[in-house]
Amino acid sequence: MTPHPLILAITGASGAVFAVRLLEVLLAGGREVHLMISPSGAAVVKQELDRAVSLDTFELRSLVPGASETAASLVRYHHYADFMAPPASGSFLTGGMVVCPCSGSTLSGIAHGSSTNLIQRAADVHLKERRKLILVPRETPLSVIYLDNMKRAAEAGAVILPAMPGWYHGVRSVQDLVDFVVARILDQLGVPHELMRRWGQ
Repeated sequence: MTPHPLILAITGASGAVFAVRLLEVLLAGGREVHLMISPSGAAVVKQELDRAVSLDTFELRSLVPGASETAASLVRYHHYADFMAPPASGSFLTGGMVVCPCSGSTLSGIAHGSSTNLIQRAADVHLKERRKLILVPRETPLSVIYLDNMKRAAEAGAVILPAMPGWYHGVRSVQDLVDFVVARILDQLGVPHELMRRWGQ
């Protein structure tokens, strides 16, 4: 059976490299990805990766240079303000959702059920439908408000997976650290990969 599509939302926290690498690996594995990017997320992509992404006329190569036509055919892009998009409904089946990186404001909106944009609404759908929702914050230090919101989201069923790489897998480059975080996200989604050497292997 063809696996259900996955949802990736990129929001305005530092760490856009994690989202782009995750998207690359999912597409290389032939997975269909429904993609959403917040305005702040696009701004961070530009600032950190020097890639200009248009939210109105999105093209995959603006985010993943050199992406193949096959990869592009696997991406379904949805504008962050489009509440009529499939991910806004629980009847749209998915294999899970990742918010990577997850900004503090997005975390707050999810934790409190605000649903002020499609990203928050899709996350709310995953919580109510008891589907996998992975939030990848990248912030330090953490305020009590931020910690309370993570706790609230976790109690509602989300997986809180901070972008905190380990060092036990033979780190030789920054890419190894990025791949560690992406590998842990893929593990939570049940997506096979060979991005890192596992403990004891």
